[in-house]
Amino acid sequence: MKKLKKIWSIIFVVTFIFTMAQIPPVKVKAADDNDGVYVKIRYDRLDKNYDDWDIWTWEKGKDGKSVNFIGEDNEGKFAVIKINKNKKQLFFIIRKSDWSDKATDDECVDLTNGDKEVIIHENNKKITREDRKLNRNFNKVKLNLHYYRSDNNYDSWNAWCWFNENDGQGYKFNKQDEFGKIAEINKLNTKNDRKISFIIRKGKWKEKDIDKDRAIDLAYANNDGEINAYIAEDDENVYMDNNKSIGKKITSLKIDSINEIKFETNSKIDNTDEFILKNNGNVSEKDLYNITLEDNRMKGCIKFNKKLNLNNTYSLEIPKFGTRNADFRKVYDSSEFEDLYSYRGNLGAIYSKEGTQFKLWAPTATDVKVVLYGKDGKQADSKSERKLNMTKENNGVWTVKESEDLDGVYYNYLVTINGEENEVIDPYAKAVGVNGNRGMVVNLESTNPKGWENDKRPELKNPTDAVIYEMHIRDFSIDPNSGVDLKYRGKFKGVWQNNTSNLNGNIKTGVAHLKELGVNTVQLMPSFDYGSVDESRLNVQQFNWGYDPKNYNVPEGSYSTDPYNGKIRIKEFKEMINELHKQGIRVVMDVVYNHTYTTKNSNFNLAVPDYYYRQDKDGNYSNGSGCGNETASNRPMVRKFILDSVKYWVKEYHIDGFRFDLMANHDIETMKLIRKELDKIDDSILVYGEGWAGGPCALKNEDQSLKINVSKFGDRQIGVFSDDIRDGLKGDVFNKTAPAFINGTSGFEDWVKFGIVGSTKHDGIDYNKVRYSKKPWANEPYQTINYVSCHDDLTLWDRMNIVNPNKSDEELKDMNKMAAAVIFTSQGIPFIQAGEEFARTKVNKDGTFNENSYNSPDSVNKLDWNRIEKYKDLYKYYQGLINLRNSHKAFRMNKATDIQNNLKFLETNKNNLIAYTINGKAVGDKWGTVAVIFNSNKEPVKITLPKDKWTIVVNKDKAGVENLGKIEGNKVTIPGNTSYVLVDTESYEKNYK
Repeated sequence: MKKLKKIWSIIFVVTFIFTMAQIPPVKVKAADDNDGVYVKIRYDRLDKNYDDWDIWTWEKGKDGKSVNFIGEDNEGKFAVIKINKNKKQLFFIIRKSDWSDKATDDECVDLTNGDKEVIIHENNKKITREDRKLNRNFNKVKLNLHYYRSDNNYDSWNAWCWFNENDGQGYKFNKQDEFGKIAEINKLNTKNDRKISFIIRKGKWKEKDIDKDRAIDLAYANNDGEINAYIAEDDENVYMDNNKSIGKKITSLKIDSINEIKFETNSKIDNTDEFILKNNGNVSEKDLYNITLEDNRMKGCIKFNKKLNLNNTYSLEIPKFGTRNADFRKVYDSSEFEDLYSYRGNLGAIYSKEGTQFKLWAPTATDVKVVLYGKDGKQADSKSERKLNMTKENNGVWTVKESEDLDGVYYNYLVTINGEENEVIDPYAKAVGVNGNRGMVVNLESTNPKGWENDKRPELKNPTDAVIYEMHIRDFSIDPNSGVDLKYRGKFKGVWQNNTSNLNGNIKTGVAHLKELGVNTVQLMPSFDYGSVDESRLNVQQFNWGYDPKNYNVPEGSYSTDPYNGKIRIKEFKEMINELHKQGIRVVMDVVYNHTYTTKNSNFNLAVPDYYYRQDKDGNYSNGSGCGNETASNRPMVRKFILDSVKYWVKEYHIDGFRFDLMANHDIETMKLIRKELDKIDDSILVYGEGWAGGPCALKNEDQSLKINVSKFGDRQIGVFSDDIRDGLKGDVFNKTAPAFINGTSGFEDWVKFGIVGSTKHDGIDYNKVRYSKKPWANEPYQTINYVSCHDDLTLWDRMNIVNPNKSDEELKDMNKMAAAVIFTSQGIPFIQAGEEFARTKVNKDGTFNENSYNSPDSVNKLDWNRIEKYKDLYKYYQGLINLRNSHKAFRMNKATDIQNNLKFLETNKNNLIAYTINGKAVGDKWGTVAVIFNSNKEPVKITLPKDKWTIVVNKDKAGVENLGKIEGNKVTIPGNTSYVLVDTESYEKNYK
């Protein structure tokens, strides 16, 4: 997934999806001088309704963050962002804070020439952009300096202010608002001014609040020259918007070990003598603990002489800072927490006709209720009918049973933690209402389609027998040329509608196409309930890949014919599986357990704050996904959730495999347990994923399910994608103009050969020449997924066009055919992107190629079925290669020892040439000796084969098992840019196919 895996170049476009936490107040440093570059971003809406709108910003190479609008004038709302003066670009998106809508796509501000002002105008729902120089030249500037003191005593306090280095002047706090007192500072003609500096003092320098100069840049002024700034006693920050968090507060109180509580404040602490620590409301004796402060006097640690009781509530009171209850943090990883709160039983709404048992794991909660909304409560604004009080049992599980038939009743939980009550969607919800904002109790038997009890997964004797076709539900049928009924286009039903063809009726589409092509496995891009498409507005075109999980155990509603009815999406998903199985096609789900759509407001975090996510040493969310968080699969209850979820999809939906997004974020032990549990159900279920993360992961490298750690899986069928063969064939995905083997560029031969042997150990590979892998990483070939393109990055066809701008379509097709020939004749598991077989392209309106179409319109993402007619020879070539592979065991050996003993590379002594033979008979093939040759040179090449008399079954133009010509001797000339597969004539004639 591009937004996760363009790891350092465009990853920041997407980290946004997962931050719905309260946006902190906009603040500037105490000494805000000229060391930065300022960007003022304006948003001018027609309706002037800016509720819930903010700006997501990021710098190249850094994570994104939310920025509030701080002011409004005749050109709408505006925000000001300051970045380091050495930075030349700032990126932003104007959006609703929950990502339910956005006004812009990714916007870039060029700061080469310094400060900049950008205005986003909305004109009759058309968005335009205007850039101009940031203005600091006003006829008059008025600074409203708002000051808060916790004791409400402002006697003699005043603001000493000056512009640039001019003489200063005192200003009284002579006005008042709900925040505190206000001083008005006015200045005429600011042509030569850049900032307003100030010190808060008592009387004439009797005392200073903060003993340093602070400054406010005129960039924060509106078009009338007015600035509102907010300060609080003992807080050196200058805040540019009024936020409740301003003022002295205990900002964090975390139990980090079984005898330590860490605290943070937003202002300096004079001393700790007045600290009051309470245990279940009772004041703790001071000889039971000691307190240390860090040098900045805003952080510290309370260390106890004895172990804390994790069943109790601890609180800290600091005069002027208030009181806060302690939350759990690093103690989650302690053996004490694990022993006390790990739970092995069922969770969620456990249905029977006689009653439903509700169970929620929420060990830190002080109260939990079930809210029932009735059968019409599918929408987030529906009124509740009644509430059920839950009881806390052992292991932190809250439970209640309602003894009536609740099938079809919508519900949520009300969870109280640290005095704050939040409504929480059941993490184990099996059905939901529109947009997944309400869980629904469901009798799953009532969602089974006709014949479901007879559904069986198609046979897959060995993992390497799989031919995987990656597809997106909407892409697959949204084009009118799909021939799918209008009401089913882009839906689960559109995947399997039978006997579809393009509008001309001469091309098979949909499931008929899959059957004709010969693939036996489809990988569905995320089809669980995700957060980035508004299911209540499906009349408006919306698109997303879906890598933003919301409810893991429920199908996505936008792919159903009725997202409001919790049962419809379940039944239609099952129908799709059933119909694909009837066609002999297995179904792999692309699952995204490595992160969630939101962090602070996710159902996980509202139920058990911070447990489900890893943090760094400072308590910040680790971002191994590149999306703002990473789930802590190594923690027992996160691991349990993932295991429960995959087993649920297999048992309830008959899923045949799982592709794990950013699998390196999952620990090795969890992946082993997943394989173990699935083997108990059916050992033919495929498991594979991406052997990398989307950013720095908090797990130790040796514990991550990285590609280099695949050897730790032993002989388990847990595969990873081979970026070695991918980039060896087409070039580095992070350099879109870089050529490789299929372009006739030398130096990539061993990259490709490494993929040919399924990433296993082989004497024919010079590992010093394989850039990504200096040693074999797969123990067995079924641990390698060989591919040259997927949904991420440019399509193969677009990539070849960019790398080879002057090549003809015929030349590009030759390269494409060679890439496919390598993939389908290599050991391991082959994988292609939907449409690769007919030169799929993703073109933007401006004619450029789209390399990250995660939210691009249908015009970019749809499968254009008419391209099969235009590129029929390419399509037939793919079809022939798949038939070749399916028909012959020689190309799908299941053991590394078979590959080592029976696949021999030939010495060619020439660049851009790979040749090898396979002893087919030794591995159970009907064919005796098979020779495979790839020549990516422009000119023909002659090589010597180990025996005489060969039959060609794959050449430059055709592929399959048919006789395409004979070679009588042992010398063969391979044309330029050509793939050959040859079979010794004797065995071929005995065993034609």
